[in-house]
Amino acid sequence: MLARVGVEAVDELFADVPEQVRFMGALGLPGPMSEVDLVRHLRDLSAANVPATQLVSFAGAGIYDHHVPSVVDHILRRPEFFTAYTPYQPEVSQGTLQAIYEYQTMICELTGMDASNASMYDGATAFVEAALMACRVLRRSSVVVAGTAHPEWLETLETYAASGLVEVRVEESHDGVCDPERMRALCDETTAALLVSSPNFFGNLEDLAGLGAVAREAGALFVVAANPIMLGVMAPPADFGADIVVGEGQPLGGSMSFGGPGLGFFACREAHIRQMPGRLVGRTVDADGNDAFVLTLSTREQHIRREKATSNICSNHALNALAAGAYLAAVGAEGMIGIARACVAKAHYLRDALLATGRFKAPWNHPFAHEFALVYEGDASQMHDEMLSRGYLAGVLLEAPDGRDLVLFAVTEKRTRSEIDAFVEEVASL
Repeated sequence: MLARVGVEAVDELFADVPEQVRFMGALGLPGPMSEVDLVRHLRDLSAANVPATQLVSFAGAGIYDHHVPSVVDHILRRPEFFTAYTPYQPEVSQGTLQAIYEYQTMICELTGMDASNASMYDGATAFVEAALMACRVLRRSSVVVAGTAHPEWLETLETYAASGLVEVRVEESHDGVCDPERMRALCDETTAALLVSSPNFFGNLEDLAGLGAVAREAGALFVVAANPIMLGVMAPPADFGADIVVGEGQPLGGSMSFGGPGLGFFACREAHIRQMPGRLVGRTVDADGNDAFVLTLSTREQHIRREKATSNICSNHALNALAAGAYLAAVGAEGMIGIARACVAKAHYLRDALLATGRFKAPWNHPFAHEFALVYEGDASQMHDEMLSRGYLAGVLLEAPDGRDLVLFAVTEKRTRSEIDAFVEEVASL
């Protein structure tokens, strides 16, 4: 193989890497193994992990343990979908294009927006792309962001901002929700967008009506990040004047998979569609008058000329978007309502039960959906470890903006009343 590529030793392949940054020692790996021994070794290593499917999970913070109907995986594993890439040739990609078109349609129905793209990488990149799109639409240079958004999304936005693309002003809330008046104070004539999540990172519902009014007063676009499952029972962001709606689509048929891959959904009003990043599938008719589906509006500059592109995200998570479309089609509108209601009801039941133990206190009392934060009266890390040993994922440990230790709990439709009662009894006994 070395002779075939024209070198005499492996080291020659790394000649362009400076010697001072090369790792010159041994990797500390075991010696060669037969395939049988290697499979056994890898299984032993994997046994050190405890999959969430073997635990009663109350963890969330962006990735959620929802039930995925078996039909979703069967659809994904069809070879014409499983190996799909960009459907540049519509004449041989009608199935993939129609599947994406249906996904876009359902995202629009959930959010109340006019158009949806064919997905982004994840919620964080969709959030950032919304900020950049607003700057292009209004030709302004700054955005105002609620500090109650997911911290990883804020970090991603700050990373983009470090290049000078946009100025980011964050409203640092200490009460679990953002303050519209403080957001108003951060807005000026350079503000292109006001970005907020509802439910926010702590599970609380933001005042979208008040925040939308702030955005309109500033002449800025209103960007709302939403949880797609909660849109089964919540008014769509469009009702509050949202111009762009984004979010993480993992709850729609995606597994937790150690935190990824995710799926960023992105929708906007028709007036801004030409500045929307990513791909867009449209429906047209062919030469015989039959329905046909094609990629539309997105120019080649999107993929090959960075300086003229609306976005440099030149791919997407099409397989995850297909899963989301299959999930939404499988559960239907009534199913979405039932799932969302079950999540909300069970979350409120768990919160009341935990507060009744006296081991937890509420840091605030805002309306919330299926996720909530509490203060644990004791060593939260020790509690978390002990509950893990008993078969429970006891939420996600956080530090509140004011420095307090919080435990963020999420409850999905998968949790039963007996599981919740058993968890409360166990944690109260510590």
